[in-house]
Amino acid sequence: MKQNISVELLTFWKNWHFRLRIDLAAKMKFCLPWRSTGVFVTARHQDTTMYAVSADSKGLDTVVGLLADVVLHPRLTDEEIELARMAVRFELEDLSMRPDPEPLLTEMIHEAAYRENTVGLHRFCPTENIAKIDRSVLHSYLRNYYTPDRMVLAGVGVEHERLVECARKYLLGTRPAWGSGAAVHVDGSVAQYTGGVVKLERDMSSVSLGPTPFPELTHIMIGLESCSFLEGDFLPFAVLNMMMGGGGSFSAGGPGKGMFTRLYLNVLNRHHWMYNATSYHHSYEDTGLLCIHASADPRQVREMVEIITREFVLMAGTVDVVELERAKTQLTSMLMMNLEARPVIFEDVGRQVLATRSRKLPHELCALIRDVKPEDVKRVASAMLRRKPAVAALGDLSDLPAYEHVQAALANKDGRLPRTYRLFR
Repeated sequence: MKQNISVELLTFWKNWHFRLRIDLAAKMKFCLPWRSTGVFVTARHQDTTMYAVSADSKGLDTVVGLLADVVLHPRLTDEEIELARMAVRFELEDLSMRPDPEPLLTEMIHEAAYRENTVGLHRFCPTENIAKIDRSVLHSYLRNYYTPDRMVLAGVGVEHERLVECARKYLLGTRPAWGSGAAVHVDGSVAQYTGGVVKLERDMSSVSLGPTPFPELTHIMIGLESCSFLEGDFLPFAVLNMMMGGGGSFSAGGPGKGMFTRLYLNVLNRHHWMYNATSYHHSYEDTGLLCIHASADPRQVREMVEIITREFVLMAGTVDVVELERAKTQLTSMLMMNLEARPVIFEDVGRQVLATRSRKLPHELCALIRDVKPEDVKRVASAMLRRKPAVAALGDLSDLPAYEHVQAALANKDGRLPRTYRLFR
């Protein structure tokens, strides 16, 4: 019976100043099946660039050598770079035409929350910059960010000593393709939360035309600063996010789909005109952002914003024991279900070691989740509400409340927007 192993080499890029470059570099993916040793290799990126291999256990030496060669000696031919440029151009065009605006809204809410610094810088490469990225630019990026202190070699189903031996053989003392010069221009800035608003007026009536056209909607995302994944309050925020839950106005499922979360019970089930209400939690090494994305007809934008601000204010109110236990159970279930897949396990190992220099085992995380109390959720929510909000708005914004009104609503006990009066309509 064959014994399979999974090995990955991760590189970490904390500083988002290089996001314009990595978008092109990450498109240069590879997928090379080696049938002789049962190897299947793939690469992808999020906040890390991950090179992963699944292979027969007999091929450990070969696959580590393969990983080292691909990571440290990429050819970066002109043809590959041009194909990557074409892929980036296509994705930028697709971004403005797709009916799901969540990636664009996520970009906008970060820009509003961290104005002109770190995670608030643009992640999508401007079209005019695509042609400027060549082999020398990519080598500059690799020289700065593919350094030993930013790399982790992780394996599952592998004896530790054998993996260490292979790492010494193929990774230590190897001269990379970009030279052995010291890293420069590595920005170690800490994220500075500013709050603010980013608006993008856009005609959404032409999105998803066809026999069953998607309705014209205005999309709003409101966020508040939470905490980093290194802080003790990370898990209370994760439980709070799970407790809010939410989704689209239609969901073919039961409790497992989050139908008993607050955004379903209090928003989507009570307001038929709301097309979406979903909670997201983005957490980084030095900051975090909890936000709610909502969609509705442009004529009901003001009412939609007030509903969302009220839900934010209610986060700091009474936490029902039953809903808290349900949220903790759902979070634990999601954690354990994801860790059933071997690729996810070794990605989890690599990411935790990259971020914290250690790894918490699943049963330790489950115990920490069980320890979250109602007063913990209430405390972190109350602290979050003392921050300035970040607002991102996309679509027809003629009825969008002023930023100051959103801020005032979050400071009110009932979450209501200030009343406005018009002499003429």
